[in-house]
Amino acid sequence: MKNVVYFDLETQKSADEVGGWSKVRDMRMSLGVTYSTARGSYLVYGENKVDDLIRELQRADLVVGFNHLKFDYEVLSGYSIIDLTQSPNLDLMVDLRDRLGHRLGLDALAEGTFGLGKTSEGLQALEWFKQGRMAEIAEYCCYDVKLTKMVHEFGCQHRQLFFKNRFGAVLNVSVDW
Repeated sequence: MKNVVYFDLETQKSADEVGGWSKVRDMRMSLGVTYSTARGSYLVYGENKVDDLIRELQRADLVVGFNHLKFDYEVLSGYSIIDLTQSPNLDLMVDLRDRLGHRLGLDALAEGTFGLGKTSEGLQALEWFKQGRMAEIAEYCCYDVKLTKMVHEFGCQHRQLFFKNRFGAVLNVSVDW
């Protein structure tokens, strides 16, 4: 059985706090979440378990995320010399950007395909971190992993996804996952 690992993480600091987007690795992970199809469950990793998270990502047959190649992996590069981009990856945001010629947010896909929205946003997760509200971050991050999994599985099954554009129109895009 193929082990697909769906993945997302949240950070401790914003780009502004670390001196810009060129210093993503300095943002530090507040927590990361995976869903493993082999395990059939979610795991939440605090910063003290970042090595376990990296190990799980390395061992996956495929890692699926949303902007994880340029953002989440860059955050993890502050903890390890391992280049996770060399493993089998499917970055849904990158794949869809290449197909459409512009970026889509996970919320646009979730709303267009399922009528669901995200529960919060990354800036709120930064505030929760400063307040020590790790349970809220975990819930938010788990939900994003669930949406990523749902979008990927729908695309695999139906060979297309739907999204809302900035004008509220629902459009579709073909995928070959």
